[in-house]
Amino acid sequence: MVSSSHPRPLPGRAIIAQRWSRAVFLHWRVDAARLAPLLPPGVRPDVFDGSGWVALVPFVLSRLQFLPAPPVPFLGTFNEINVRTYGVDDEGRRGVVFLTLEAEHLIPVLTANALFGLPYRWASIGHRLDAEDAATVEYRSRRRRPDGAARGPGTRLRVRVSDEVVDDELSRFLTARWGFHESHLGQTIWAANTHEPWPLRRAELLGIRDGLLADRGFEDLAERRPDSVLAMPMDHPGFVTQFAAPVRVR
Repeated sequence: MVSSSHPRPLPGRAIIAQRWSRAVFLHWRVDAARLAPLLPPGVRPDVFDGSGWVALVPFVLSRLQFLPAPPVPFLGTFNEINVRTYGVDDEGRRGVVFLTLEAEHLIPVLTANALFGLPYRWASIGHRLDAEDAATVEYRSRRRRPDGAARGPGTRLRVRVSDEVVDDELSRFLTARWGFHESHLGQTIWAANTHEPWPLRRAELLGIRDGLLADRGFEDLAERRPDSVLAMPMDHPGFVTQFAAPVRVR
């Protein structure tokens, strides 16, 4: 069964909220057997058309809140890039499994590591729209070392977003994910989230030079064209995403 484009209500009160915008989804098919060792205990690869999937997803995050408090001051708007795949547990919860997440600010990195065990990395990240074509966006990143120097693996990609609306079984499988699985403090957790459906458009990858996929053992992926390229319209205002407290996966 493919994920619904509309989320279920959160199984409790929301504890974190944030706004997402300018998201780009690059997806590659992979053998599901390559993914199984990377997933938390109790989670198996979620497949579509016989394949597992690995994604590189840059986006812009703003208005981070630890509810019911107001947005965290001084953070403002910043960029994130994640390498992710998809899993399903024995209760049928289909979610994201993050292999790495790059973020510009150190506070969210430390907080997400502590609360959820998410593999966040502090990085220098930027994005810009083409001066002559506002539908073309470029993201670039370089992971920082503990001393703050930006000398680790990174990525640079350039994508043009079309006007073609996409809403099919594959796009919903890849993006309609209402939670994530993670290993934290010796157990597997599930954290549900909710947001409005993604306003997806077909996009074209114009170029990529990547080290983030290779950092997780997928150095072959950036050498071939993605099997799916989707994006939000670059002029979309974004939407608020809320997360519930994590629960244990039995």
